Amino acid sequence: MDQEVARTLNELEQKIGELERTLSAIGAGQAPPPPRPPAPPEPPAPAAMPGRIVDEAVEAARPAPTPGTGAPVPAWGPRTPAAAPAPPAAGAVPGPAELLMFRERIEQTVRDLARDYDELLGRLSYATVSSSKGPTISFARGAPSLDIIDVEGLSEAATRAFESDPAGTTAYGTAVGYPRLRSWIADRHGVDQERVLVTNGSMQADAFLFEHLVHAGDHVIVERPSYDRTLLSLRERGAQLHAIELEPDGLDTTALDHLLGEGLVTPKLAHIIPNFQNPAGYTLSLEKRHELLRLAAAHNFIVFEDDPYVALRFTGETLPTMLSIDPDRVVYASSFSKTVCPGIRVGYLVGPPDVISAIGRLATNTYISPNMVSQSIVYEFCASGALDRSIETVKAALSERARTLGDALRRELPEAEFVAPQGGYFMWVTLPAGTDVHALYNLAAERGVSFVRGTDFLLDGGENTLRLAYSGVTPEQIDEGVARLAAAYHAL
Repeated sequence: MDQEVARTLNELEQKIGELERTLSAIGAGQAPPPPRPPAPPEPPAPAAMPGRIVDEAVEAARPAPTPGTGAPVPAWGPRTPAAAPAPPAAGAVPGPAELLMFRERIEQTVRDLARDYDELLGRLSYATVSSSKGPTISFARGAPSLDIIDVEGLSEAATRAFESDPAGTTAYGTAVGYPRLRSWIADRHGVDQERVLVTNGSMQADAFLFEHLVHAGDHVIVERPSYDRTLLSLRERGAQLHAIELEPDGLDTTALDHLLGEGLVTPKLAHIIPNFQNPAGYTLSLEKRHELLRLAAAHNFIVFEDDPYVALRFTGETLPTMLSIDPDRVVYASSFSKTVCPGIRVGYLVGPPDVISAIGRLATNTYISPNMVSQSIVYEFCASGALDRSIETVKAALSERARTLGDALRRELPEAEFVAPQGGYFMWVTLPAGTDVHALYNLAAERGVSFVRGTDFLLDGGENTLRLAYSGVTPEQIDEGVARLAAAYHAL
Protein backbone atom coordinates (compact mmCIF):
# COMPACT_ATOMS: atom_id res chain seq x y z
CA MET A 1 0.00 0.00 0.00
CA ASP A 2 1.15 3.55 -0.71
CA GLN A 3 3.12 4.85 2.30
CA GLU A 4 1.05 8.03 2.68
CA VAL A 5 -2.18 6.02 2.77
CA ALA A 6 -0.68 3.52 5.18
CA ARG A 7 0.46 6.36 7.46
CA THR A 8 -3.05 7.86 7.49
CA LEU A 9 -4.62 4.52 8.38
CA ASN A 10 -2.02 3.97 11.07
CA GLU A 11 -2.84 7.35 12.63
CA LEU A 12 -6.53 6.48 12.68
CA GLU A 13 -5.77 3.15 14.32
CA GLN A 14 -3.68 4.96 16.96
CA LYS A 15 -6.71 7.14 17.73
CA ILE A 16 -8.78 3.99 18.19
CA GLY A 17 -6.19 2.78 20.70
CA GLU A 18 -6.37 6.08 22.59
CA LEU A 19 -10.14 5.78 22.80
CA GLU A 20 -9.84 2.21 24.06
CA ARG A 21 -7.52 3.37 26.86
CA THR A 22 -9.85 6.23 27.74
CA LEU A 23 -12.88 3.94 27.90
CA SER A 24 -10.97 1.46 30.07
CA ALA A 25 -9.96 4.23 32.45
CA ILE A 26 -13.53 5.53 32.71
CA GLY A 27 -14.79 2.00 33.35
CA ALA A 28 -12.27 1.58 36.16
CA GLY A 29 -13.27 4.90 37.73
CA GLN A 30 -9.97 6.56 36.88
CA ALA A 31 -9.22 9.82 35.19
CA PRO A 32 -8.76 9.35 31.48
CA PRO A 33 -5.15 9.41 30.30
CA PRO A 34 -4.01 12.59 28.59
CA PRO A 35 -3.97 12.46 24.81
CA ARG A 36 -0.64 11.72 23.20
CA PRO A 37 1.08 14.67 21.59
CA PRO A 38 0.96 14.57 17.79
CA ALA A 39 3.83 12.79 16.16
CA PRO A 40 6.37 15.02 14.41
CA PRO A 41 5.95 15.08 10.65
CA GLU A 42 7.92 12.46 8.80
CA PRO A 43 10.07 13.30 5.82
CA PRO A 44 8.46 12.39 2.52
CA ALA A 45 9.11 8.79 1.55
CA PRO A 46 10.18 7.70 -1.89
CA ALA A 47 7.38 6.48 -4.14
CA ALA A 48 6.48 2.88 -3.44
CA MET A 49 4.60 0.42 -5.55
CA PRO A 50 0.96 0.02 -4.49
CA GLY A 51 0.65 -3.36 -2.92
CA ARG A 52 -2.81 -4.79 -3.19
CA ILE A 53 -4.31 -4.74 -6.66
CA VAL A 54 -7.53 -6.69 -6.22
CA ASP A 55 -11.19 -5.86 -6.32
CA GLU A 56 -12.29 -9.06 -4.57
CA ALA A 57 -11.63 -8.96 -0.85
CA VAL A 58 -13.74 -9.03 2.28
CA GLU A 59 -12.51 -5.90 3.99
CA ALA A 60 -14.52 -5.89 7.21
CA ALA A 61 -13.08 -7.57 10.30
CA ARG A 62 -14.22 -11.15 10.67
CA PRO A 63 -15.66 -12.66 13.89
CA ALA A 64 -13.85 -15.72 15.22
CA PRO A 65 -15.51 -18.89 13.86
CA THR A 66 -16.12 -22.12 15.67
CA PRO A 67 -13.37 -24.51 14.51
CA GLY A 68 -14.18 -27.52 12.38
CA THR A 69 -15.81 -28.29 9.06
CA GLY A 70 -19.37 -27.08 8.89
CA ALA A 71 -19.08 -25.13 12.13
CA PRO A 72 -21.48 -22.20 12.43
CA VAL A 73 -20.08 -18.71 12.30
CA PRO A 74 -21.52 -15.96 14.52
CA ALA A 75 -23.88 -13.84 12.48
CA TRP A 76 -23.35 -10.25 11.63
CA GLY A 77 -26.64 -8.44 11.94
CA PRO A 78 -27.84 -6.18 9.14
CA ARG A 79 -26.34 -2.74 9.31
CA THR A 80 -29.14 -0.40 10.35
CA PRO A 81 -28.49 3.27 10.93
CA ALA A 82 -28.73 4.26 14.56
CA ALA A 83 -30.91 7.18 15.60
CA ALA A 84 -28.90 10.37 15.76
CA PRO A 85 -28.12 11.28 19.40
CA ALA A 86 -28.86 14.70 20.79
CA PRO A 87 -25.78 16.92 20.45
CA PRO A 88 -23.85 17.26 23.72
CA ALA A 89 -23.94 20.52 25.59
CA ALA A 90 -21.08 22.85 24.77
CA GLY A 91 -18.06 22.02 26.90
CA ALA A 92 -19.67 18.86 28.34
CA VAL A 93 -17.30 16.03 29.31
CA PRO A 94 -17.83 13.19 26.81
CA GLY A 95 -19.30 10.03 28.33
CA PRO A 96 -18.67 6.39 27.37
CA ALA A 97 -21.58 6.29 24.90
CA GLU A 98 -20.25 9.27 22.96
CA LEU A 99 -16.71 7.86 22.97
CA LEU A 100 -17.93 4.46 21.78
CA MET A 101 -19.88 6.08 18.99
CA PHE A 102 -16.83 8.07 17.90
CA ARG A 103 -14.67 4.95 17.98
CA GLU A 104 -17.15 3.23 15.66
CA ARG A 105 -16.94 6.18 13.28
CA ILE A 106 -13.16 5.93 13.16
CA GLU A 107 -13.24 2.14 12.68
CA GLN A 108 -15.73 2.51 9.86
CA THR A 109 -13.54 5.19 8.28
CA VAL A 110 -10.52 2.86 8.40
CA ARG A 111 -12.50 0.06 6.74
CA ASP A 112 -14.01 2.33 4.12
CA LEU A 113 -10.70 3.96 3.25
CA ALA A 114 -8.93 0.62 2.94
CA ARG A 115 -11.70 -0.83 0.80
CA ASP A 116 -11.99 2.20 -1.44
CA TYR A 117 -8.22 2.37 -1.88
CA ASP A 118 -8.03 -1.30 -2.85
CA GLU A 119 -10.93 -0.98 -5.29
CA LEU A 120 -9.31 2.07 -6.86
CA LEU A 121 -6.10 0.15 -7.43
CA GLY A 122 -8.11 -2.81 -8.67
CA ARG A 123 -9.33 -0.75 -11.59
CA LEU A 124 -5.79 -0.03 -12.73
CA SER A 125 -4.25 -2.08 -15.48
CA TYR A 126 -1.20 -3.99 -14.29
CA ALA A 127 0.80 -2.14 -16.94
CA THR A 128 0.19 1.22 -15.27
CA VAL A 129 1.68 0.17 -11.93
CA SER A 130 5.41 -0.45 -11.88
CA SER A 131 8.07 -1.66 -9.50
CA SER A 132 11.82 -1.96 -9.59
CA LYS A 133 11.27 -5.19 -11.55
CA GLY A 134 9.18 -3.43 -14.20
CA PRO A 135 5.39 -3.41 -14.70
CA THR A 136 3.49 -5.32 -12.04
CA ILE A 137 2.08 -8.62 -13.24
CA SER A 138 -1.33 -9.18 -11.69
CA PHE A 139 -2.72 -12.63 -10.94
CA ALA A 140 -5.30 -10.87 -8.75
CA ARG A 141 -8.17 -9.79 -10.95
CA GLY A 142 -10.74 -12.24 -12.29
CA ALA A 143 -11.24 -10.50 -15.62
CA PRO A 144 -10.25 -11.22 -19.21
CA SER A 145 -7.48 -9.29 -20.91
CA LEU A 146 -8.54 -6.91 -23.68
CA ASP A 147 -7.03 -9.04 -26.44
CA ILE A 148 -9.67 -11.77 -25.93
CA ILE A 149 -12.68 -9.42 -25.83
CA ASP A 150 -14.58 -9.08 -29.12
CA VAL A 151 -14.60 -5.28 -29.20
CA GLU A 152 -15.52 -5.14 -32.88
CA GLY A 153 -18.41 -7.55 -32.37
CA LEU A 154 -19.69 -5.50 -29.45
CA SER A 155 -19.50 -2.30 -31.49
CA GLU A 156 -21.53 -3.92 -34.27
CA ALA A 157 -24.05 -5.27 -31.74
CA ALA A 158 -24.47 -1.78 -30.26
CA THR A 159 -25.20 -0.34 -33.70
CA ARG A 160 -27.80 -3.03 -34.39
CA ALA A 161 -29.42 -2.50 -30.98
CA PHE A 162 -30.12 1.16 -31.67
CA GLU A 163 -31.15 0.50 -35.27
CA SER A 164 -33.40 -2.54 -34.73
CA ASP A 165 -35.14 -1.49 -31.50
CA PRO A 166 -34.49 2.16 -30.66
CA ALA A 167 -37.61 2.46 -28.50
CA GLY A 168 -36.92 -0.64 -26.41
CA THR A 169 -33.22 0.08 -26.12
CA THR A 170 -33.63 3.64 -24.85
CA ALA A 171 -36.76 3.24 -22.66
CA TYR A 172 -37.00 2.42 -18.96
CA GLY A 173 -38.28 -1.05 -19.78
CA THR A 174 -39.52 -3.54 -17.20
CA ALA A 175 -37.93 -4.72 -13.96
CA VAL A 176 -37.55 -8.28 -15.26
CA GLY A 177 -35.26 -7.22 -18.09
CA TYR A 178 -35.08 -6.52 -21.80
CA PRO A 179 -37.78 -8.77 -23.35
CA ARG A 180 -35.77 -10.13 -26.28
CA LEU A 181 -32.78 -11.03 -24.09
CA ARG A 182 -35.08 -12.57 -21.49
CA SER A 183 -36.60 -14.74 -24.21
CA TRP A 184 -33.15 -15.74 -25.53
CA ILE A 185 -32.03 -16.81 -22.04
CA ALA A 186 -35.24 -18.78 -21.50
CA ASP A 187 -34.68 -20.66 -24.76
CA ARG A 188 -31.04 -21.30 -23.83
CA HIS A 189 -32.11 -23.01 -20.59
CA GLY A 190 -35.28 -24.63 -21.94
CA VAL A 191 -37.61 -22.83 -19.51
CA ASP A 192 -40.56 -20.44 -19.73
CA GLN A 193 -39.83 -16.70 -19.71
CA GLU A 194 -41.65 -16.28 -16.40
CA ARG A 195 -38.74 -18.15 -14.79
CA VAL A 196 -36.14 -15.58 -15.97
CA LEU A 197 -35.12 -12.19 -14.56
CA VAL A 198 -32.27 -10.17 -16.10
CA THR A 199 -30.23 -7.92 -13.81
CA ASN A 200 -27.37 -5.43 -13.71
CA GLY A 201 -24.68 -8.08 -13.29
CA SER A 202 -24.86 -11.34 -11.37
CA MET A 203 -23.97 -9.68 -8.06
CA GLN A 204 -27.26 -7.78 -8.34
CA ALA A 205 -28.99 -11.10 -8.94
CA ASP A 206 -27.33 -12.53 -5.83
CA ALA A 207 -28.32 -9.50 -3.76
CA PHE A 208 -31.96 -9.76 -4.83
CA LEU A 209 -32.10 -13.47 -4.05
CA PHE A 210 -30.51 -13.02 -0.63
CA GLU A 211 -32.85 -10.14 0.18
CA HIS A 212 -35.83 -12.33 -0.71
CA LEU A 213 -34.74 -15.56 1.00
CA VAL A 214 -32.21 -14.86 3.74
CA HIS A 215 -32.96 -13.12 7.02
CA ALA A 216 -31.00 -12.55 10.20
CA GLY A 217 -30.33 -15.86 11.95
CA ASP A 218 -31.03 -18.04 8.91
CA HIS A 219 -28.58 -20.88 8.28
CA VAL A 220 -26.79 -20.92 4.93
CA ILE A 221 -24.41 -23.54 3.52
CA VAL A 222 -21.33 -22.16 1.74
CA GLU A 223 -18.27 -23.73 0.19
CA ARG A 224 -14.85 -23.55 1.84
CA PRO A 225 -13.27 -21.55 0.23
CA SER A 226 -15.90 -19.39 -1.45
CA TYR A 227 -16.26 -16.11 -3.30
CA ASP A 228 -15.47 -13.40 -0.78
CA ARG A 229 -18.18 -10.93 -1.74
CA THR A 230 -20.86 -13.60 -1.39
CA LEU A 231 -19.61 -14.32 2.13
CA LEU A 232 -19.69 -10.62 2.94
CA SER A 233 -23.19 -10.14 1.53
CA LEU A 234 -24.60 -13.07 3.49
CA ARG A 235 -22.94 -12.04 6.73
CA GLU A 236 -24.20 -8.48 6.39
CA ARG A 237 -27.71 -9.95 6.20
CA GLY A 238 -27.10 -11.68 9.53
CA ALA A 239 -26.93 -15.23 8.14
CA GLN A 240 -25.22 -17.99 10.08
CA LEU A 241 -22.77 -19.53 7.64
CA HIS A 242 -21.71 -23.18 7.65
CA ALA A 243 -18.60 -23.69 5.53
CA ILE A 244 -18.24 -27.15 3.98
CA GLU A 245 -14.84 -28.17 2.65
CA LEU A 246 -14.25 -28.29 -1.09
CA GLU A 247 -12.59 -31.33 -2.62
CA PRO A 248 -11.17 -31.51 -6.14
CA ASP A 249 -14.56 -32.86 -7.30
CA GLY A 250 -16.49 -30.18 -5.44
CA LEU A 251 -18.35 -29.84 -2.16
CA ASP A 252 -17.81 -32.59 0.42
CA THR A 253 -21.40 -33.86 0.35
CA THR A 254 -20.60 -36.54 2.96
CA ALA A 255 -19.62 -33.81 5.44
CA LEU A 256 -22.78 -31.88 4.55
CA ASP A 257 -24.89 -35.00 5.09
CA HIS A 258 -23.33 -35.46 8.55
CA LEU A 259 -23.95 -31.82 9.46
CA LEU A 260 -27.58 -31.99 8.41
CA GLY A 261 -28.04 -35.39 10.06
CA GLU A 262 -27.21 -33.92 13.46
CA GLY A 263 -30.48 -32.01 13.29
CA LEU A 264 -28.97 -28.79 14.62
CA VAL A 265 -28.88 -26.96 11.29
CA THR A 266 -31.86 -26.31 9.05
CA PRO A 267 -30.46 -24.33 6.12
CA LYS A 268 -32.52 -21.94 4.08
CA LEU A 269 -30.05 -21.98 1.21
CA ALA A 270 -26.87 -23.61 -0.09
CA HIS A 271 -24.65 -21.37 -2.23
CA ILE A 272 -22.70 -23.44 -4.76
CA ILE A 273 -20.39 -22.42 -7.63
CA PRO A 274 -20.43 -25.76 -9.48
CA ASN A 275 -18.15 -25.12 -12.44
CA PHE A 276 -14.51 -23.94 -12.16
CA GLN A 277 -15.27 -22.50 -8.75
CA ASN A 278 -14.07 -19.09 -7.65
CA PRO A 279 -11.52 -19.18 -6.04
CA ALA A 280 -10.59 -22.88 -6.19
CA GLY A 281 -11.17 -23.69 -9.86
CA TYR A 282 -12.78 -27.03 -8.88
CA THR A 283 -15.87 -28.54 -10.55
CA LEU A 284 -18.73 -30.34 -8.77
CA SER A 285 -18.99 -33.90 -10.10
CA LEU A 286 -22.23 -35.25 -11.55
CA GLU A 287 -22.57 -37.71 -8.67
CA LYS A 288 -22.25 -34.93 -6.13
CA ARG A 289 -24.76 -32.76 -8.01
CA HIS A 290 -27.36 -35.48 -7.62
CA GLU A 291 -26.42 -36.04 -3.97
CA LEU A 292 -26.68 -32.33 -3.17
CA LEU A 293 -30.13 -32.17 -4.75
CA ARG A 294 -31.18 -35.25 -2.74
CA LEU A 295 -30.08 -33.55 0.48
CA ALA A 296 -31.85 -30.34 -0.53
CA ALA A 297 -35.11 -32.22 -1.06
CA ALA A 298 -34.73 -34.21 2.18
CA HIS A 299 -33.99 -31.10 4.27
CA ASN A 300 -36.12 -28.62 2.31
CA PHE A 301 -33.58 -26.00 1.29
CA ILE A 302 -32.91 -24.14 -1.96
CA VAL A 303 -29.75 -24.76 -3.98
CA PHE A 304 -28.39 -21.50 -5.34
CA GLU A 305 -26.42 -22.56 -8.42
CA ASP A 306 -24.07 -19.63 -9.07
CA ASP A 307 -22.66 -20.46 -12.50
CA PRO A 308 -20.89 -17.60 -14.33
CA TYR A 309 -18.06 -19.79 -15.71
CA VAL A 310 -20.13 -22.68 -17.12
CA ALA A 311 -19.43 -21.84 -20.78
CA LEU A 312 -15.66 -21.62 -20.27
CA ARG A 313 -14.80 -25.33 -20.14
CA PHE A 314 -11.67 -26.04 -22.18
CA THR A 315 -11.13 -29.69 -21.24
CA GLY A 316 -13.21 -32.56 -19.90
CA GLU A 317 -16.89 -33.42 -20.20
CA THR A 318 -19.66 -30.81 -19.96
CA LEU A 319 -21.99 -31.62 -17.04
CA PRO A 320 -25.72 -30.85 -16.79
CA THR A 321 -26.72 -27.93 -14.62
CA MET A 322 -28.53 -28.71 -11.38
CA LEU A 323 -31.26 -26.41 -12.70
CA SER A 324 -31.89 -28.84 -15.55
CA ILE A 325 -32.10 -31.75 -13.07
CA ASP A 326 -34.44 -30.14 -10.51
CA PRO A 327 -35.83 -26.79 -11.73
CA ASP A 328 -38.14 -26.36 -8.73
CA ARG A 329 -35.39 -26.86 -6.12
CA VAL A 330 -32.72 -24.71 -7.80
CA VAL A 331 -32.31 -20.99 -8.37
CA TYR A 332 -29.69 -20.48 -11.07
CA ALA A 333 -27.55 -17.38 -11.69
CA SER A 334 -25.13 -16.57 -14.46
CA SER A 335 -23.48 -13.59 -16.11
CA PHE A 336 -22.25 -12.24 -19.42
CA SER A 337 -19.28 -10.61 -17.71
CA LYS A 338 -17.07 -13.65 -18.31
CA THR A 339 -18.20 -14.43 -21.87
CA VAL A 340 -18.89 -10.98 -23.37
CA CYS A 341 -17.01 -8.45 -21.20
CA PRO A 342 -17.07 -7.33 -17.55
CA GLY A 343 -18.10 -3.77 -18.37
CA ILE A 344 -21.41 -4.84 -19.92
CA ARG A 345 -22.80 -5.59 -16.40
CA VAL A 346 -25.56 -8.03 -17.36
CA GLY A 347 -26.47 -11.08 -15.31
CA TYR A 348 -29.62 -13.10 -14.74
CA LEU A 349 -31.57 -15.47 -12.51
CA VAL A 350 -33.59 -18.54 -13.48
CA GLY A 351 -35.87 -20.04 -10.86
CA PRO A 352 -39.36 -21.05 -9.78
CA PRO A 353 -42.00 -18.54 -11.01
CA ASP A 354 -43.02 -17.48 -7.49
CA VAL A 355 -39.41 -16.68 -6.57
CA ILE A 356 -38.79 -14.75 -9.79
CA SER A 357 -42.06 -12.84 -9.38
CA ALA A 358 -41.14 -11.80 -5.82
CA ILE A 359 -37.67 -10.72 -6.90
CA GLY A 360 -39.22 -8.81 -9.79
CA ARG A 361 -41.11 -6.72 -7.25
CA LEU A 362 -37.85 -6.07 -5.38
CA ALA A 363 -36.24 -5.02 -8.66
CA THR A 364 -39.09 -2.61 -9.41
CA ASN A 365 -38.70 -0.96 -6.03
CA THR A 366 -34.91 -0.84 -6.40
CA TYR A 367 -34.35 0.62 -9.87
CA ILE A 368 -37.62 0.52 -11.87
CA SER A 369 -35.72 -1.36 -14.56
CA PRO A 370 -32.17 -2.55 -15.22
CA ASN A 371 -29.93 -1.15 -17.96
CA MET A 372 -31.86 -1.61 -21.20
CA VAL A 373 -29.00 -0.35 -23.38
CA SER A 374 -26.56 -2.99 -22.09
CA GLN A 375 -29.14 -5.75 -22.28
CA SER A 376 -30.18 -4.83 -25.82
CA ILE A 377 -26.53 -4.90 -26.91
CA VAL A 378 -26.00 -8.28 -25.24
CA TYR A 379 -29.09 -9.64 -27.00
CA GLU A 380 -27.80 -8.55 -30.40
CA PHE A 381 -24.38 -9.98 -29.61
CA CYS A 382 -25.91 -13.33 -28.62
CA ALA A 383 -28.52 -13.57 -31.36
CA SER A 384 -25.96 -12.89 -34.10
CA GLY A 385 -23.81 -15.85 -33.08
CA ALA A 386 -21.01 -13.57 -31.85
CA LEU A 387 -21.34 -14.95 -28.31
CA ASP A 388 -20.50 -18.49 -29.37
CA ARG A 389 -17.54 -17.27 -31.45
CA SER A 390 -16.34 -15.16 -28.53
CA ILE A 391 -16.58 -18.10 -26.14
CA GLU A 392 -14.38 -20.21 -28.41
CA THR A 393 -11.77 -17.42 -28.52
CA VAL A 394 -11.81 -17.02 -24.75
CA LYS A 395 -11.62 -20.78 -24.10
CA ALA A 396 -8.61 -21.19 -26.37
CA ALA A 397 -6.77 -18.39 -24.59
CA LEU A 398 -7.72 -19.64 -21.12
CA SER A 399 -6.60 -23.17 -21.95
CA GLU A 400 -3.15 -21.98 -23.01
CA ARG A 401 -2.83 -19.70 -19.98
CA ALA A 402 -3.89 -22.36 -17.47
CA ARG A 403 -1.44 -24.84 -18.99
CA THR A 404 1.35 -22.26 -18.92
CA LEU A 405 0.59 -21.45 -15.28
CA GLY A 406 0.70 -25.09 -14.25
CA ASP A 407 3.98 -25.67 -16.10
CA ALA A 408 5.53 -22.55 -14.57
CA LEU A 409 4.54 -23.54 -11.02
CA ARG A 410 5.98 -27.04 -11.46
CA ARG A 411 9.22 -25.56 -12.79
CA GLU A 412 9.69 -22.51 -10.53
CA LEU A 413 7.79 -23.43 -7.38
CA PRO A 414 7.68 -27.23 -6.99
CA GLU A 415 6.61 -26.78 -3.35
CA ALA A 416 3.20 -25.57 -4.56
CA GLU A 417 0.23 -27.96 -4.65
CA PHE A 418 -2.64 -27.31 -7.06
CA VAL A 419 -5.29 -29.01 -9.19
CA ALA A 420 -5.20 -28.07 -12.87
CA PRO A 421 -8.60 -26.52 -13.70
CA GLN A 422 -10.78 -27.77 -16.55
CA GLY A 423 -12.04 -24.29 -17.31
CA GLY A 424 -12.68 -20.85 -15.89
CA TYR A 425 -10.30 -18.20 -14.62
CA PHE A 426 -8.69 -19.44 -11.40
CA MET A 427 -6.20 -21.78 -9.78
CA TRP A 428 -5.98 -22.43 -6.02
CA VAL A 429 -2.46 -22.92 -4.72
CA THR A 430 -1.48 -24.47 -1.39
CA LEU A 431 2.05 -23.88 -0.09
CA PRO A 432 3.76 -25.92 2.64
CA ALA A 433 2.29 -25.67 6.14
CA GLY A 434 3.70 -22.73 8.06
CA THR A 435 3.97 -20.46 5.03
CA ASP A 436 2.84 -16.93 5.89
CA VAL A 437 0.82 -15.82 2.84
CA HIS A 438 0.64 -12.25 4.18
CA ALA A 439 4.43 -11.98 4.29
CA LEU A 440 4.60 -13.62 0.87
CA TYR A 441 2.10 -11.07 -0.46
CA ASN A 442 4.34 -8.18 0.61
CA LEU A 443 7.52 -9.76 -0.74
CA ALA A 444 5.77 -10.52 -4.03
CA ALA A 445 4.58 -6.92 -4.30
CA GLU A 446 8.18 -5.73 -3.91
CA ARG A 447 9.08 -7.95 -6.86
CA GLY A 448 6.23 -6.72 -9.04
CA VAL A 449 3.66 -9.51 -8.86
CA SER A 450 0.27 -9.60 -7.15
CA PHE A 451 -2.23 -12.30 -6.17
CA VAL A 452 -5.12 -12.74 -3.74
CA ARG A 453 -4.44 -14.27 -0.34
CA GLY A 454 -6.43 -17.41 0.36
CA THR A 455 -7.52 -16.02 3.72
CA ASP A 456 -9.77 -13.56 1.88
CA PHE A 457 -11.97 -16.45 0.73
CA LEU A 458 -12.18 -18.32 4.03
CA LEU A 459 -14.00 -17.79 7.29
CA ASP A 460 -10.92 -19.13 9.08
CA GLY A 461 -7.51 -20.59 8.22
CA GLY A 462 -5.85 -20.62 4.81
CA GLU A 463 -2.67 -18.82 5.86
CA ASN A 464 -0.66 -20.91 3.37
CA THR A 465 -3.01 -20.58 0.38
CA LEU A 466 -3.52 -18.15 -2.49
CA ARG A 467 -5.61 -17.69 -5.62
CA LEU A 468 -4.00 -17.07 -9.00
CA ALA A 469 -6.16 -15.68 -11.80
CA TYR A 470 -4.73 -16.44 -15.23
CA SER A 471 -7.47 -14.84 -17.33
CA GLY A 472 -5.90 -11.40 -17.63
CA VAL A 473 -2.25 -12.29 -18.29
CA THR A 474 -0.47 -13.58 -21.37
CA PRO A 475 1.67 -16.75 -21.31
CA GLU A 476 4.83 -14.60 -21.31
CA GLN A 477 3.59 -12.60 -18.34
CA ILE A 478 2.63 -15.82 -16.54
CA ASP A 479 6.15 -17.23 -16.88
CA GLU A 480 7.71 -14.02 -15.59
CA GLY A 481 5.09 -13.58 -12.86
CA VAL A 482 5.57 -17.07 -11.46
CA ALA A 483 9.35 -16.59 -11.47
CA ARG A 484 8.87 -13.45 -9.38
CA LEU A 485 6.44 -15.25 -7.07
CA ALA A 486 8.94 -18.10 -6.58
CA ALA A 487 11.68 -15.59 -5.77
CA ALA A 488 9.41 -14.02 -3.17
CA TYR A 489 8.62 -17.43 -1.66
CA HIS A 490 12.26 -18.41 -1.40
CA ALA A 491 13.00 -15.07 0.30
CA LEU A 492 10.62 -15.87 3.17
